[in-house]
Amino acid sequence: MNTYLFVYDLMQFCGHSWIFTNMIIRFMSFGKDSLADTFYSLGFVMRLCQLLSVLEILHILIGIDKSCLFPRVLQITERIIVLFVVINSQEEVQGKYIVCILFFLWNVLDVVRYTYNMLARMGIYYLPLTWLNFSLCILLYPLSVLAKALAICVSLPYFESFGTYSMKLLFPFAFSIYFPYILKAYLLVLFIGKYLIFQQAVFQHNLDAYGNNKKIRSVKILSQTLTLCHIS
Repeated sequence: MNTYLFVYDLMQFCGHSWIFTNMIIRFMSFGKDSLADTFYSLGFVMRLCQLLSVLEILHILIGIDKSCLFPRVLQITERIIVLFVVINSQEEVQGKYIVCILFFLWNVLDVVRYTYNMLARMGIYYLPLTWLNFSLCILLYPLSVLAKALAICVSLPYFESFGTYSMKLLFPFAFSIYFPYILKAYLLVLFIGKYLIFQQAVFQHNLDAYGNNKKIRSVKILSQTLTLCHIS
C-alpha cells in the first residue's frame, strides 16, 4: 500500500508540476495573452488531476491514509464544484484571469504537498520542505478561498442569463430551482467552513510545527497532525 500511495503521489506531482511549468513558460513566452486561454490549454490535465484526487477520500475510508476525512472531503468537493460546475459549464468564465490565478494557487500548493508526501512515504523528512509544506498554506490559503469566491461571483451573471442548471420541477411538488441562489448560499457556507477549518489549521500548525521542530521525531508527528493545513 505504501508503494501504491507513492505511485499515486508521483502521478499527482507529475500532473501538477506539468501544469505549473507550462503556466510559467507560457507566461514568459506570450505574456498576458497566455492568461486568457489557460483553461483551454491546461484545463484537461487539471480536470484529470482533480478527478484522480477523489481516490484520496477512498484512501482515508479504507485506512491506508491517516489524514482527516472531513478536511479532505471539503477540499476535493470544493475544487470539483468550482472547476466542473462553475468554470467548465460557462465558456465565458473560462477566459477570465481569475481562472489562471486559481490554477496557479492550486498547483503551487499541490506541487509542494505531493513532493512532501512522496518523501514521507520513503521515510525522508526534510525539515525545510516540511516547514514549507505546512506554512505555505497559511499564506496562500486565504488567497485560494478568495479566488474561489471571485470565480463564483464572476460566473453568477452568466448563470442568471443562460439559466444553466436552473429548472422547474412538477413532480411530486411544483417548484423551481434557481441555481444562482444556490451558488450565493454556497458562498456563505464556503467562507464559514473555511474560517473554522483555517482557525483549527493555524492552531495545529503553531502547536506542533513550531513547538516540536527541534527534534527529527517531531516531523513524523507533523505528517499526521497537521493535515488540516492542506485545505485549499
